[in-house]
Amino acid sequence: MSKAWVLHDIGDIRYEEVEISSPGDNEVLVKVMAVGICGSDVPRVYETGAHKMPLIPGHEFSGVVVKTGANVSPELKGMRTAVSPKIPCRKCEMCVKGETDLCLNYDYTGSRRDGAFAEYVCVPVDNLIELVDNISFEEGAMIEPLAVAANAVRTGCAGIDPSDCEVKIAVCGMGTIGLMVVMLLMDMGFSNLYVIGNKDSHREKALDLGIASEHYCDVRTSDPVAWLKEKTSGVSVYFECVGSNESIRYGLEAGAPKSRQVLVGNPRGDMSFSRNTYWEILRKQMRLMGIWNSSYRKDAAECGVDVAQIDDWHYVLSRLEAGGIKPSKLITHRLSLEELDKGLDIMRNKTEDYCKIMIYPSGL
Repeated sequence: MSKAWVLHDIGDIRYEEVEISSPGDNEVLVKVMAVGICGSDVPRVYETGAHKMPLIPGHEFSGVVVKTGANVSPELKGMRTAVSPKIPCRKCEMCVKGETDLCLNYDYTGSRRDGAFAEYVCVPVDNLIELVDNISFEEGAMIEPLAVAANAVRTGCAGIDPSDCEVKIAVCGMGTIGLMVVMLLMDMGFSNLYVIGNKDSHREKALDLGIASEHYCDVRTSDPVAWLKEKTSGVSVYFECVGSNESIRYGLEAGAPKSRQVLVGNPRGDMSFSRNTYWEILRKQMRLMGIWNSSYRKDAAECGVDVAQIDDWHYVLSRLEAGGIKPSKLITHRLSLEELDKGLDIMRNKTEDYCKIMIYPSGL
């Protein structure tokens, strides 16, 4: 037996003993070393529930392979690994095209099948991504949100030269994903970055990443549209990492003609455009680009091409290996598995400032 947090119904999550699952033929059993609480976990636990319950949530994690299935090499035992939570069907139209990130019939660790708010979790062997020794378990657990941010950055800035001083980029929302977007943009060499937040802690984190104080806008004291227009004379690429009508409006009204509007934040409710805002899209011929999840290919390392051309997970892995990004800077809370409910409460009720809350099922 082992310990896990089991979501029995909406608002009913319990810390209890569960049986340790045996891996299927093409699966491995992973001992969870670190797992982050995602912003999506909070409504899943308290508002919407999971796709089926009871279920163990948790999808941002890393660990060690401790047992292998019948069709998996036992040599994988002991491997340090991060795990891509999305499990493509490999049969639908998009999977056949090789675009498994857009699978129409996917499974998902932590929302459709048991996840990593537990001491152990079974996952498909194809979803493992090996961690070299200089990548910590907590950094490994942050590859999943980093890959989402990488998807946004690599999509939104495709074909743009980072050295082009005419390119002005804005990021709205200094939560975990927004800060990761900033981190990756800076790592790529973009310098004309302007960020928008609404908390003192947002400003502190942004400045800690290297954003100049005059390039930070606090919505509590400044109008973001007027501020962006003054600073940039029109934003080239705008990353919306909040998921609100207002934050989308900032980008559309401050965007330059033919600007790219990259929608990253999960919507907080129904989204709508005013007539005038809609006219901004038409008259400026803007491109609205939706971002969800990230791309991952098991065979990426064997393709013989630049990893940056393959998938978001291997791109992030390459930057972590090179030391180009330091996501552990974003961890504000480190808790034991037993304290998971404390982390969920902080995020749900905003009782403390936080960025990434990390849980350690095998001990701090």
